[in-house]
Amino acid sequence: MAYTTSAQKVNVQPVHVEAPFPMDSVHLCTFPNKEFSITKYGAQKGSNHLNTQAFAKAIEACHRAGGGRVVVPAGEWFTGPIHLKSHVNLFLEEGAVVRFSDNPNDYLPAVMTSWEGLECYNYSPLIYAFECENVGISGKGTLAPVMGTWRTWFKRPEAHLNALRQLYSMGSTDVPVEQRQMARGENHLRPHLIHFNRCKNILLENFHIRQSPFWTIHLYLCNSGVVRHLDVQAHGHNNDGIDLEMSRNFLIENCKFDQGDDAVVIKSGRNQDAWRLNTPSENIVVRDCDILNGHTLLGIGSEISGGVRNIYMIRCKAPQNVHRLFFLKTNHRRGGFIENIYLEDIEAGDMLRTFEVDTEVLYQWKDLVPTYETRITRIDGIHVKNIHCQSADAIYELKGDARLPIRNVFVENVKVDTVRQFINRLSNVENFQANEVSATILLHKEAPSIDLDKLYKQKAE
Repeated sequence: MAYTTSAQKVNVQPVHVEAPFPMDSVHLCTFPNKEFSITKYGAQKGSNHLNTQAFAKAIEACHRAGGGRVVVPAGEWFTGPIHLKSHVNLFLEEGAVVRFSDNPNDYLPAVMTSWEGLECYNYSPLIYAFECENVGISGKGTLAPVMGTWRTWFKRPEAHLNALRQLYSMGSTDVPVEQRQMARGENHLRPHLIHFNRCKNILLENFHIRQSPFWTIHLYLCNSGVVRHLDVQAHGHNNDGIDLEMSRNFLIENCKFDQGDDAVVIKSGRNQDAWRLNTPSENIVVRDCDILNGHTLLGIGSEISGGVRNIYMIRCKAPQNVHRLFFLKTNHRRGGFIENIYLEDIEAGDMLRTFEVDTEVLYQWKDLVPTYETRITRIDGIHVKNIHCQSADAIYELKGDARLPIRNVFVENVKVDTVRQFINRLSNVENFQANEVSATILLHKEAPSIDLDKLYKQKAE
């Protein structure tokens, strides 16, 4: 398939991806061989000149010409938000560093985005694409935001918590998204680093990320794309590596994640907002990635209300430590479903749990806001196979909900060299099958218990 917009074409080729479930084609963009250097549109190197308009002009020219590459040359370039358009590939030359401003006013006017599963208008993400097709970021350069202001926003003071209460209430009572204006006063809802919203045919390739105000890469209501050879490092609050939310048909491969929160995350919106959108995340393959640090290697939820199905992670490594290797999390407000999830051929270091399901994860929302409607998440068809870990407090702990127990969980060939506390704990699970699970157990006194409730509290704060 090709999109003809001028003498040259944006080519979109299908990529066949092996998975243990039927999977639609992932599409890979090839952009026209036309270049639009930001320097031709007034960009200047250094930290004293804000290049927001130069980026915007170069992107507009590229878009109007039918597509190509907007080139960021080697050197440091200071800017506010970058808004991409269809058929545009933002190309970061090796040695290029895009240094984003930390002045919140630079990210106004507010744009349509989402915050922890709730749609709203908030500060512009640092790189933003809305309703674009054939759009990408590539090259061996670096995205490195200035973090001063954002770090002061990591905490959750009362004004921020009040903003969360307000947004949650609006989402729970179907207030139109246009009326959910959150970029005000001391709400301090931090922007994403990269947020693609309702886009299709996405390419993210080869570049580096160093720090992020909030979730690092967020693909929201997107269809089809390739994410490969990224080097992502972000150790601030809520610094997930990549979040795919209500998105489908993606390949993520050969990436390195070094995170202050979960590494690879599959989500599908929060409560009434996601029930309204009714779009599951599905048909996603993650392979050959390294997770150096993170709360999870693969996390699913807790924003899960639109449902998640057909997820396959294979041949990934977490050689240092994570809190949980594989973590499915939801609560009694979410509804939705989790089904046909596969985790295979994983090598890992130390962790609290190798595999955990928790059906009552609420973080700061537990006492912050009420339950408007109770819906239980259906969890059915989880496959964990060929896992080797050096050490863990426990191998697996599955805490289902008695109203809708977890069903059909298959664990095979899981080896943990040293387990400090217990092999497994199961509650409200039907048809759990485990084969070839092995470990050496240490006495409790040799390794003190880790307080999971305390960890949840730290994550919320």
